[in-house]
Amino acid sequence: MIHLVFANDAQYMQKYEYICRIIGTIKLNHVKKICMKMKLNLLIVLASILVMSVSCQQKNKAKENLAPNVHKVTAEEVIQSSNYTYLRVSDEGKEIWIAISRQEVEKGKSYYYEPSVEMTNFESKELKRTFPTILFVDKFSDQPIVAANAKPGLTSKGNQPAIAKEGIKVEPAKGGITIAELYANKDSYAGKTVKIRGEVVKFSAEIMGKNWVHLQDGTNSNGSFDITFTTNDVTKVGDVVTFEGIVALKKDFGAGYFYDILVENAKLVAQM
Repeated sequence: MIHLVFANDAQYMQKYEYICRIIGTIKLNHVKKICMKMKLNLLIVLASILVMSVSCQQKNKAKENLAPNVHKVTAEEVIQSSNYTYLRVSDEGKEIWIAISRQEVEKGKSYYYEPSVEMTNFESKELKRTFPTILFVDKFSDQPIVAANAKPGLTSKGNQPAIAKEGIKVEPAKGGITIAELYANKDSYAGKTVKIRGEVVKFSAEIMGKNWVHLQDGTNSNGSFDITFTTNDVTKVGDVVTFEGIVALKKDFGAGYFYDILVENAKLVAQM
């Protein structure tokens, strides 16, 4: 069998014409047909490889019964901070940074996550480092996040519906209002400073230059019972605190992060 290496069609034809003149058995038209057939076969082979690659990925995902938006990644680098674990992961051959609530993560191990909010040029003051692009992830596990757990109507992006914590009953701060009062009269409070006392049910640090605190006080107005504050102050889940800040309505930060009510630039107030 004769193997030929050529850079283009002209070299291809020259080689075969040369062989034709030597052996005198193959006509030029037949050579052209051979060229076209070999090109077609090459395209078929390449297409088959592509189909097989996609099929393997789909079969692997189907085998684990992963939810539609779940990514399987390998932890390549792990950096711990006070509140977050920063991970450089390999996601289908592409390396990206993600941030999760602080937890133990093993380098080289496989994990699963659902994409959440993406931040650009995010600066971690604690690490003294700026990440050009990083994903803040809520759902992260060393076990497959399966399709059976997916809830209709919810996506992996955006702030997730709050869950009322049982047993919370916090008296209002002196001169303050309850969360229910804020929701019931939100239009009249827009742009004004309010004081609210409650229990911290969620704390997220250093997002868009602020700490994000969720408070509940046990009151409820038509199903609304959780209020979010942005602040430079630090607290922790379980603390009963009083915040004072300015009420903003219909704040949209993109990626599904929309707040009907948000108390901005809040400051911790000493308990009275």
